[in-house]
Amino acid sequence: MIETLAPGRWRALALICAGVVCAMTSWFSATAILPDLVRDWGLGAGAQAWLTNAVQIGFVIGAVAASLVNLPDILALPRLMAVSALIAAAANAVLLLEPGAGAAIVARLATGAALAGVYPPAIKLMATWFTRGRGLALGFLIGALTLGSSMPHLLRALTEGLDWRAVVIGTTAATALAAALFGLGLREGPHGFGRATFDPRQSLAVLRDRGVMLANLGYFGHMWELYAMWAWFLAFATAAQSEITPFPMGSASMLTFAVVASGALGCVLAGALSDRIGRCATTAWMMGLSGVSALMIGFAFDGPGWLLALVALIWGITVVADSAQFSAAVTELARPHLVGTSVTLQLGIGFALTVVAIQIMPWVAGAMGGWRWAFLVLVPGPMIGAGAMLVLRRLPEAAQLAGGRR
Repeated sequence: MIETLAPGRWRALALICAGVVCAMTSWFSATAILPDLVRDWGLGAGAQAWLTNAVQIGFVIGAVAASLVNLPDILALPRLMAVSALIAAAANAVLLLEPGAGAAIVARLATGAALAGVYPPAIKLMATWFTRGRGLALGFLIGALTLGSSMPHLLRALTEGLDWRAVVIGTTAATALAAALFGLGLREGPHGFGRATFDPRQSLAVLRDRGVMLANLGYFGHMWELYAMWAWFLAFATAAQSEITPFPMGSASMLTFAVVASGALGCVLAGALSDRIGRCATTAWMMGLSGVSALMIGFAFDGPGWLLALVALIWGITVVADSAQFSAAVTELARPHLVGTSVTLQLGIGFALTVVAIQIMPWVAGAMGGWRWAFLVLVPGPMIGAGAMLVLRRLPEAAQLAGGRR
């Protein structure tokens, strides 16, 4: 059978990616202004961690709840994404009211829950347009998520010296723009995607599938490192700034933006690479490089500046490059009637792990006397993940990946 290519698929992907970039600016909007909020609100270490972690927890709750009630089947995907982006924009804007730590954490929880109506449906919407080259398309999509996650740091760098509310206003406006792009510019493609429902009775069947669980173990190791690095690199860079003159990129915020944004390039490169040499090989290589970068970044803490920038950018490129390929692997390995359950389980456990990693980082930094060596606690994640993918590569199940490319 000759596979048909959906006309307009690249335009649809471009609009989806543009909307995801705009919507995901609200994910780290509070993290980017955390030093300002610590100064103005007198936040303690626990409150600082929870301002970021609340988004992660909200996302997990939102993703599982959406699957339980079949929201992607009840609403058209563009409409669901538009409404979710509007809710995220409203929740993000609550920070402008200076509600205090407690209410701000609740607002961040709501932001994460709303973004669960953007990111997973965006993957499904993309899949309605692409059957061939899905790895590359997923790479573009996760690259968009990465770029959007970096934008608050760029806004903070560009508005340095101005009130922190400029960052909140900018990210809120961008998220509202995403709602318009989703609601007015998109429709579902011609290739229907299966139902993504979470059936607790089928979870044990997923857990017994060794191919899926090895891919999940790779993803879990990846997630242990990814969001903790994104969440706390600004704190690391701020501490390093006092040790290095001149500081690379001019400021801690600008360096953090460059590091996180560089992951978008990694996502696209890994997407193209995985369709050529295989999902297992690509993810193992990326996690290996990422783990080495996490190990080495402490040695570059006090300079020279070029070395810190080099290690940080390599880490930024590789830490997220393989993210899309784990989702692609599960859709290829899982039994067709369990794809929805498998993907939901992967996302739920993966993002739950990020909560733990993000929460312990300030404690680790305190125990180690500063941020220089704090990222060492992240190294086991990508190492375990790379090992799991290399084991999977040797199994017969790996023949199902990327058209037989392991």
